[in-house]
Amino acid sequence: MVRVLCTALNGESGPHFQMLADAGHECHVPDRSRDLWNNDVLIDTLRGYDAVIAGSEPYPPNVIAAIPHVRVLARAGVGFDAINLKACDEAGIVVATTPGCNHHSVAEHAIAMLMALGRGFPALDQEVRRGEWKRIPYPRISECTLGLVGLGRIGQATATRAIGLGMKVVSYDPYAPADFVKKHGITMVSLEDLFRQSDFISLHSPATPETKHMINEKSIALMKPSVVIINTARGPLIDEPALIKALQTGRVRAAGLDVFETEPLPLSSPLIGMSNVLLAGHVAGLDNESHDATWALGAEIILKLHQGEWPADCIQNLKGKTGWKW
Repeated sequence: MVRVLCTALNGESGPHFQMLADAGHECHVPDRSRDLWNNDVLIDTLRGYDAVIAGSEPYPPNVIAAIPHVRVLARAGVGFDAINLKACDEAGIVVATTPGCNHHSVAEHAIAMLMALGRGFPALDQEVRRGEWKRIPYPRISECTLGLVGLGRIGQATATRAIGLGMKVVSYDPYAPADFVKKHGITMVSLEDLFRQSDFISLHSPATPETKHMINEKSIALMKPSVVIINTARGPLIDEPALIKALQTGRVRAAGLDVFETEPLPLSSPLIGMSNVLLAGHVAGLDNESHDATWALGAEIILKLHQGEWPADCIQNLKGKTGWKW
């Protein structure tokens, strides 16, 4: 019998419980009052478990070294930057993600932020609540250019929605799918040209040493003064102090942020008091459909690995290695 702990938030319901139970295994959720971002607490919480359907809590080398009994970390989502892959390789722990489950949800969230900020929210809402009645025109969104940094599943889903709104879409992605680009008339540009041309910039890149702080003082200087920046990908893509300064001075018109360098976002952050910033708590990938699909795929990965199968499309480490056994 395999004992699985679902540390990912919102994992209290979903098909994973029944799928694992039907196969003779157990699935539990942790005490949510425990701080799983504390390494010692996480290590203690994982005692007695063989696999994890993981959230965005960090798994640095010291945590990996302390959990040799864990065979699989199945990340609920597509990001795995919080997990040290080298340490998992050395420990023989499989790191998997759940691709193809939440791209529509993230795209809808990005477009929702784009539309709101493009039309002057949240400031308009706040003004009415204060008894203010201002009438200020904004650029028509359908005549604007959206720059997509990353054209994977989520970038593509965002692109088709933006095109449906009448927007021109440009993108930077060294590995862009040529057929999709041609079919939808997307213009591929350099990252610098994307910064220069775009009225809205939406980030859909993984967090890597190369992409860290791609939005910084230097790149912001290339952008239009009316630019709106949206990040539903990973917090470290943005140098937050540089963005805050640009928002305060008007160098950036507005920002929609679902992810942050430190999560939860500290209440001391200047972002919280800004009327030209729309905030959400890392929920872009969460809708009813993606919720069920993500948990189901997480459970399926664990079941397949336990049965001796190797779901390669979902596994992010142990590249080129053979002979892995539960």
